Amino acid sequence: MISSVTGTVKSTSINSIVVEVGGVGVLLQVPIRIAAKIQSGEKVSFHTYLIVREDALTLYGFTEILDRDFFELLLSVTGIGPKVAQSILANSDAGTIANAVVSSNLKTLESVPGLGKKGAQRLVLELKDKAAAFAGGKVGSNLATSNQVENALQGLGYSSKEAGAMLNQVMKEEKIEGLSAAQILKLALKSSGKQ
Repeated sequence: MISSVTGTVKSTSINSIVVEVGGVGVLLQVPIRIAAKIQSGEKVSFHTYLIVREDALTLYGFTEILDRDFFELLLSVTGIGPKVAQSILANSDAGTIANAVVSSNLKTLESVPGLGKKGAQRLVLELKDKAAAFAGGKVGSNLATSNQVENALQGLGYSSKEAGAMLNQVMKEEKIEGLSAAQILKLALKSSGKQ
């Protein structure tokens, strides 16, 4: 997966930019609030998230890793795809949206184009606990490490549900504070009986 892009901006539009990296123009879909601030010729660095579809490879870019991680979290919500997730982050950063989710501020969430009343309710229902880590404006290292471990477990063939359950089991039984992703992964595999 392409996790970051650094280069010179060749062109901008309402919600995308082209960044030249080593002579290749890379199209990044970015939140409107970010695209509005960027000028052609500017040197930029983005954290990215790649969506692979049958007919397209789409790269989403974020100036803050917190926004990228929250974008990934939004994609886990039933009925929310990359376009709606990007729309949610179009005018506000991850911390602001997370605060709205944690405080069940449906009015703010319903105002997001493409989300609507039912989408806002689903967002609160499915993300209230997980969004709390983003609400302070900083993602804890534990959350970032947990995401890495969950992704690694899925890479080893476990479903998203199985990976989440294994990680939750380890967090209940062990103190993971200060452990590396590799150490937590080993504990998760050990708890499932596989190593």
